[in-house]
Amino acid sequence: MSIRLPEVIGSIVEAGLSPHPVDRYLELLDPMITWRDLRAKVVDVARPTPRTVRITLAPTRQWRGHRAGQFIQLKVVIDGVKHVRCFSPANAAGRSDIIELTITAHDDGFVSTYLRDNAKIGDVYGLEQADGDFLLPDNPAGHVVFVSGGSGVTPTLSMLRTLVASAHTGPLTFIHYARTTDDVAYATELAALAAAHPNIDVHLRYTRGADGRFVPEHLDGVPLDDADVFVCGPGPMMDAVIGDLEAAHPTARVHSESFRPAPAVAIDPDEPISGSLSFTASGKTAANDGRTILDQAESAGLSPHSGCRMGICFSCVAIKKSGCTRNVLTGDTDTEADKQIQLCINAPVGDVEIEV
Repeated sequence: MSIRLPEVIGSIVEAGLSPHPVDRYLELLDPMITWRDLRAKVVDVARPTPRTVRITLAPTRQWRGHRAGQFIQLKVVIDGVKHVRCFSPANAAGRSDIIELTITAHDDGFVSTYLRDNAKIGDVYGLEQADGDFLLPDNPAGHVVFVSGGSGVTPTLSMLRTLVASAHTGPLTFIHYARTTDDVAYATELAALAAAHPNIDVHLRYTRGADGRFVPEHLDGVPLDDADVFVCGPGPMMDAVIGDLEAAHPTARVHSESFRPAPAVAIDPDEPISGSLSFTASGKTAANDGRTILDQAESAGLSPHSGCRMGICFSCVAIKKSGCTRNVLTGDTDTEADKQIQLCINAPVGDVEIEV
């Protein structure tokens, strides 16, 4: 059996510093000095359109890079509360020194609007490693077509940039939908790529202009049979494009990605205790008995980090993947997914998935 000395040392150090992990102490010196936590510092900020912010991040040593099309979970602290959102890097795969995110602020987007208005050089955010299976084939053969809308431009642009960086010579078609000309965050770069590479064909379409929303005629002249087609964007656009491809071009290999949230389910906190508590990181499940998530996790044989058990020290935070929780101190309920919560003061209401 092999023993990894750094991990052993890290475990010994953390045990001595309990109840807090070592990174809670290191961040007091510099938030970019970490033992285990993955973080990134903002090194450049641009706002290419009124609704978007482009953030370039320099990650800590733990970052393993991303494959084109994948997403990351960005952890942003706003007014003392940590929020987690998924964004797709737009830069080409293969770089471990930077991460480029272009984030569109939506009317109901609390975190995206905050970043659009407040992101600045020097900010430090938490990260999770890249994930997702919206990926380029290793060696795409034949025609490759990208159809994106809104913020769906970022994973498809990462794919396009990756193919350009690898000197791919096959035909590439890039179709992007935006509200107006002022809403295309990468208009200049897409035009430059098309001008510099004869194999790249770019089409920009504007839903509030003469083009309108997607209609099958928008794909006229694009070789789609036996092509790899990558679709990412708003739900109605994706549904229309994929429906047309399945009907008219059944041999096209369609790849799609959507971050549409599941509809929130209204839950009455006064209903009898029910549901199950799923600990996704450990693969364990327990019947919800109404106690705090920390108590139920420990009863299930797990040992999540914890300290004061009163909601003061914030050492027992974990990501709630889905479900409704109730703050036992205030009675407030929360149905937001992919959000960090404190295990010691939150109890599940119905079915809950927690990353423990």
